[in-house]
Amino acid sequence: MKAEEFREREEELLGWKVKIQSHRLDKTFFCAVYNLDPGGRLSRGEGTTREEAESRALEKARWYIQQSGYRTT
Repeated sequence: MKAEEFREREEELLGWKVKIQSHRLDKTFFCAVYNLDPGGRLSRGEGTTREEAESRALEKARWYIQQSGYRTT
């Protein structure tokens, strides 16, 4: 199997700069959200559509950021 429809973008999530990577394997989309500074994966998600996978991963990432107690003000 080969990853297809790879997409990568950078956004800001609750004041944190994150990178969102998504791709498709067979009929399932996978998404990972990474913290850009200092680096590291925050969350993953999967779904039948790219939007579903990204939504799940971003929801988890949002929860982890809120739980961290670190604020970027």
